[in-house]
Amino acid sequence: MGIFRIILTVLFVLVCIALTIVVLMQEGKSNGLGAIAGGNSFWEQNKGRSAEGKLVLFTKILAASFIVLALVLNLSFF
Repeated sequence: MGIFRIILTVLFVLVCIALTIVVLMQEGKSNGLGAIAGGNSFWEQNKGRSAEGKLVLFTKILAASFIVLALVLNLSFF
């Protein structure tokens, strides 16, 4: 079981690094004066298909895998 724990630890470190990079690549969510107009722009309607939308999806996937790996590595039977 020692080799399995080492593999999970290496995977956990890689997920941590990838999560940090993806979060830092995202833009800020503050709208500034654009919030006055209501924020219903073309980008708001199509943000799921943009690069920013894909970064948000990758962030969610990496965050979920981070939590699962952290829980598995914390189990005492390894």
